[in-house]
Amino acid sequence: MSHTPHELADEFPQDHHILHKLKMEDAHFQNLADKYHDVNREIHRIESEIENTSDEYAETLKKKRLALIDEIGLIVKKAKAAA
Repeated sequence: MSHTPHELADEFPQDHHILHKLKMEDAHFQNLADKYHDVNREIHRIESEIENTSDEYAETLKKKRLALIDEIGLIVKKAKAAA
């Protein structure tokens, strides 16, 4: 278990400029990024033992984070191909 937050910039270290551009120009991407940030922060608080929850709920959040990162990754990949 890691106590380091998984920020989008860390997940896509070579794509900072694309992430920024998408956040500025793509409302759907911005919505996904906001959801990812919220879920990620909640996971970080749980892993840091700031908040307590059930293991099942923590696993559900991690699965949600993975699904969001997959969807975000597809958008980043398409944006890179179009650039």
